[in-house]
Amino acid sequence: MSGRAIRVLNVAEKPSVAKSVAEILSRRGGGGMRVRDGRSRYNRVFEFEYMIRNQRCFMVMTSVTGHLMELDFDERYKKWHSCDPAALYQAPVRKFVPQDKLDIRRTLEEEARKCEWLVLWLDCDREGENIAYEVIEVCTGAKSNLNIYRAHFSALIEREIHEAAQNLVRPNKLFADAVDARQEIDLRIGASFTRFQTMLLKDAFIIDLGEERNIVLSYGPCQFPTLGFIVERYWEIQAHEPEEFWTVNCSHTSEEGTASFTWLRGHLFDYASAIVIYEMCTEEPTATVINVKNHEKFKYPPHPLNTIELQKRASRYYRMSSEHTMKVAEELYQAGFISYPRTETDNFSPNTDLAGIVRDQVEHPVWGPYAQRLLDPDARLWRNPSNGGHDDKAHPPIHPTKFSTGQSNWTQDHAKLYELVVRHFLACVSQPAVGAETTVEIDIAGELFQANGRAIIAKNYLDVYRFDSWGGSLLPTYTVGQQFIPTSLTLDSGVTRPPPLLSEADLLSCMDKAGIGTDATMHDHIKKLLDRCYATKDANTRFSPTNLGEALVMGYDDMGYELWKPYLRSMMEADMRAVSMGTKTKSQVLEICLQQMKACFLDARTNKAKLLDAMQLFFQRSNRPQGGDVNQGAVVRPCGACCESDMALKRTPNGSLMVGCMSYPLCRNVVWLPGSISEASVTNNICPTCTPGPVFMIQFKFRRLEIPPNYDVDHLGCIGGCDTILRELTEMCGRGPKNSAGTGRGQGGRETPRSTTSGTHSRLLFCTNCNQPGHSFDDCPSRFVNPRMPQSTHSNNGRYSDQLPCRQCGGPCVQRTANTENNRGRKFYKCQSENCGFFIWEDSILDNATGQGVGRARGRGARTVTASRSGRGRGRARGQRSANSDGVTFVTATGEPVSGRCFICGDPSHFANTCPERVRVDA
Repeated sequence: MSGRAIRVLNVAEKPSVAKSVAEILSRRGGGGMRVRDGRSRYNRVFEFEYMIRNQRCFMVMTSVTGHLMELDFDERYKKWHSCDPAALYQAPVRKFVPQDKLDIRRTLEEEARKCEWLVLWLDCDREGENIAYEVIEVCTGAKSNLNIYRAHFSALIEREIHEAAQNLVRPNKLFADAVDARQEIDLRIGASFTRFQTMLLKDAFIIDLGEERNIVLSYGPCQFPTLGFIVERYWEIQAHEPEEFWTVNCSHTSEEGTASFTWLRGHLFDYASAIVIYEMCTEEPTATVINVKNHEKFKYPPHPLNTIELQKRASRYYRMSSEHTMKVAEELYQAGFISYPRTETDNFSPNTDLAGIVRDQVEHPVWGPYAQRLLDPDARLWRNPSNGGHDDKAHPPIHPTKFSTGQSNWTQDHAKLYELVVRHFLACVSQPAVGAETTVEIDIAGELFQANGRAIIAKNYLDVYRFDSWGGSLLPTYTVGQQFIPTSLTLDSGVTRPPPLLSEADLLSCMDKAGIGTDATMHDHIKKLLDRCYATKDANTRFSPTNLGEALVMGYDDMGYELWKPYLRSMMEADMRAVSMGTKTKSQVLEICLQQMKACFLDARTNKAKLLDAMQLFFQRSNRPQGGDVNQGAVVRPCGACCESDMALKRTPNGSLMVGCMSYPLCRNVVWLPGSISEASVTNNICPTCTPGPVFMIQFKFRRLEIPPNYDVDHLGCIGGCDTILRELTEMCGRGPKNSAGTGRGQGGRETPRSTTSGTHSRLLFCTNCNQPGHSFDDCPSRFVNPRMPQSTHSNNGRYSDQLPCRQCGGPCVQRTANTENNRGRKFYKCQSENCGFFIWEDSILDNATGQGVGRARGRGARTVTASRSGRGRGRARGQRSANSDGVTFVTATGEPVSGRCFICGDPSHFANTCPERVRVDA
């Protein structure tokens, strides 16, 4: 025995488990147990002495509360409008300790620095192993040379806990890697599809979920296949067409009783055939016994109990939901009454003391006598439990670990679930029920009929397992060759019936068979369907899809990508198992799964019209502006206006191309592109000069007839401001598609989009004249403001009349006073026509003007600076030269100041139109 005590940090998964383990171990240590607070008031620290294989140890026991860390995207990608959802398949992710668990981390770090060993008392499954490595990361960060061990236990009872402490093992990194892979796959797939369908649908339709809340149309790779099972069964029922059938029934009553015979043909759907056979039987009704079979029949007890069976049987016998079942089972486990309730194993190890578990139940007033009979060799009731064929190598089947007749703090559901676990265990170590079964076959006019009867000889396990029944009725005695006239011989009709809706037990069976989720997560997926209003559950625990759930499945089904089918998830779950066994690596699984699901996502987005069509079958269209752009495309650059989101290539409903902020309408930053573009796609090429970056270059394809002959049809361009060709084509070809009904002036005139200034955010344009954001070429202040002519300072008596002729449509303008924060009290003129957007500030009209605009641009067609609409000519138009150095403040059409520098030489004292370098070139 070593004289020096080793200081050991023990970490359990929950505070209650830490307390139970500490109490059990400290009783053998003999020195008592001391309790003190940790950094977190919920996770206390227990101290005691204990011997581990003749080594004195000073044990420090504390706990976490489930997962210590969370997996999430970097800050830039967390917000819904921060990026294209497709980018989430490559976006950086990180594991971190959230704010609400920092105190737990501090406790672990402080205690780890003082210890030499780290022993992990976490649940012995893949999820528990993943939590173990989260704890290891925190503790080794505080002290790198810790000796790390793992305690494997399945029940909070003395025998299990001491055995685990004396047989410590090393943690399993492969199990943790499998969970890491699953978490990352679920995060990326769930976030991308959830953002996509929520932004696409929630504002496009009136979706009434019965209460005011922020609608999130979530997608989960396990959640949606689970919904698919419900919808598929519902569609089977809806598609069922009742069909009438006919069957011949026969019965015979004697002194010994009545026997009912069924027609071995079953039934016929053709009435004519059925009536012919029935008439043959009635013409020759004598029945002849042609076969009598007497044989022994066994009804076997169930396999040992695993998690799925526990949930299914609790639902079937007690109508308890799977989610509630697991909650109650977890509480019984933490109190030490049952073994760990999350297990796939349904066979007991040969080393399990089964008789000892039965012995613990002998004193129970209800099933105690049966337990006593099991232990009595003369009763011959004992039978070793059958092997169900599943073993997760982590936990035994669920079984009772402590005797109880009911605790004062138990609810009725605690008592029911404990009873189910005990009775199930007693049944699985019992002999099967034995019955004598008789089968009698008769012949009437060549038609065969059969009757079955059963007598139970020994009930055996049925005596304790009250949930099973084995009914049957005794038949009268018949002998081969015996003849009799049937008491009744009838032709009965019936109709085919559809299958029933899926019950919770049925749904769990479907998920288990398809490999959807794990025993520890299946109930969570079902609960999410109910929480998200994708499905409902009735009093008989049967599920129906809601309109929302059916519409989503229908939309994806119409796309041809059966994302609601279990195949993809089944393959993913198989890959997780392969990682845990070491046959595949985490990186291999991530690469394959994410590549596959990204392809599905891109196809789904391309075919989003199918989803919209499906929703329109169930929901009314909404007039609300959509929060997400349904034409959202690939990311081009970070947004320099809001500095939170990315800007993406988009096509507006009228066909024009632009690069707009994905936070629209909160941010209206936009770069309009030439109207002569026929195709555009974002490439992986990054502009080396434009900032803030990265600015991805775009491959453009122009319509040959709409651009000058000296320009190429194909052009790899940049929207960051450095691309001269793109600027020139925007000036010459205008923005947006051609509009024959437009009112643009000059040759090839185009109608520009209306301003959508709202609040403090305004749509940001890049001027091709001065290369500054906030306005377009037509609205460029440097083209219209003459620095040598002071702005009008008319008094009220000398101002223009209240009416001004509209320079755009010729109609009357009226004077108004602005009431916005930046322009309160400022006068402006606005056209009265609803179809005209002409607008001009009074103080922007030059002294020598006559109310016809703010100067004239050279080239084809005079231009008017307005906030919403301007004519556009083919040729390049230059404004009058002016410079900041002359003391003039440049303003946009809405009166907002424009700041920037010359894009030709970079000098902030002037703009490009007055740049000396440009003057020399023009000369």
